[in-house]
Amino acid sequence: MSSQAKQSRVRKRRVFYIPGYDPIHPRRYRELYRKESAVQAKLSGYEISVSAKSGEGPYGWHVRSEQDGAQVQSDVEVLVWSDIVRESMSNSILATYLQLAQTAWVYISTGTLWRLMRLRKGPVIAALYPVAMLLFQLFLAFGAAWALTAILLPVASWFAILPAALLGYGLLRWFRKADNRLFAYYLMHDYAYSASEKGVTPDALETRLSEFGMLIAEALKADVDEILVVGHSSGAHLGVSVLAQVLRSTARPAKGPELSFLTLGQVVPMVSFLPDAHGLRSDLRYLSQRDDLTWLDVSAPGDGCSFALCDPVAVSGVGTDKSKWPLVLSAAFTQTLSAERWKELRWRFFRLHFQYLCAFDRVGTYDYFRITAGPMTLAQRYEGRAPSKSRIDAPVSKFRSVQA
Repeated sequence: MSSQAKQSRVRKRRVFYIPGYDPIHPRRYRELYRKESAVQAKLSGYEISVSAKSGEGPYGWHVRSEQDGAQVQSDVEVLVWSDIVRESMSNSILATYLQLAQTAWVYISTGTLWRLMRLRKGPVIAALYPVAMLLFQLFLAFGAAWALTAILLPVASWFAILPAALLGYGLLRWFRKADNRLFAYYLMHDYAYSASEKGVTPDALETRLSEFGMLIAEALKADVDEILVVGHSSGAHLGVSVLAQVLRSTARPAKGPELSFLTLGQVVPMVSFLPDAHGLRSDLRYLSQRDDLTWLDVSAPGDGCSFALCDPVAVSGVGTDKSKWPLVLSAAFTQTLSAERWKELRWRFFRLHFQYLCAFDRVGTYDYFRITAGPMTLAQRYEGRAPSKSRIDAPVSKFRSVQA
């Protein structure tokens, strides 16, 4: 990075946002950005406005902001894979229980589960929750069917089996329809998709990631000051693979835009610890050594759905003495949210997992809307920052082989 690039202010930026395992239309992210950016701007004393995107290309929106006396334009685009997510969630009740057995077997038989438990208990508990909840639902369904059979059997003989079976199946269907509140099926499909090929990226997703890479590679030729790739949750490890592909295959112009990578609430170890994740581990090592990008990883111990403050490169066992990324920092929810706000959100685990994309009423060094719409590049904003003292950087993964 040249000294001139370090000193210059950002006028134009392109942001590529990679969501996690989410079946919802990307307009959800536009509305979240519009709402939360207005709140943060009011709290922090800057101006920001969001308008609809026109033209072709990925779904997105335009952002105009005035911060620290500078006018900035940012174009945000969502790299959509929600159709792949929906397809993976289309399984029947029986198929979901088969997924449960297969996924549990992969993580337990390979020893991956025990290694993950050495990092953070929160995401492991989150991973075990759908297993426990689905088994509890199955237990209730069988219990209800057995009780009805016991009642009807003396008067209806073996004809009691049919209504009992219908009752049990009906209960399972009711639980399935209520999953928008329970999240058991949703999380089960999420973990099953990650573990389906023991860490190998499924073909449909691999094709989509290649398309993402082409979009980012083309943007690196544009007349903008910064290309910022944001990966949230599962989108973090997808971003790692996409950027590794781009940097391996793209000749960047000498005076092109700065390349920045922001990972939020990452769950990288859920995949990188699997035995056949050779490609992802290779990408993690490759990206960690690059001089031509800045990689910031932000998480918070209060987010029980992420591997908070776990250096994804180091804990995956692929760090070397040449590794310089990511810079691991804490969003420190207990400090950046007021006591009242923290009390309101503390037990809303899924909402907290999205807090990185939202406003903080006691904002610290991390502000999503300054990063995505402010006049400084990611490198400028965090230049000289030391990593969090609470980060975990010990190599924990049992499987550390990389792609040749």
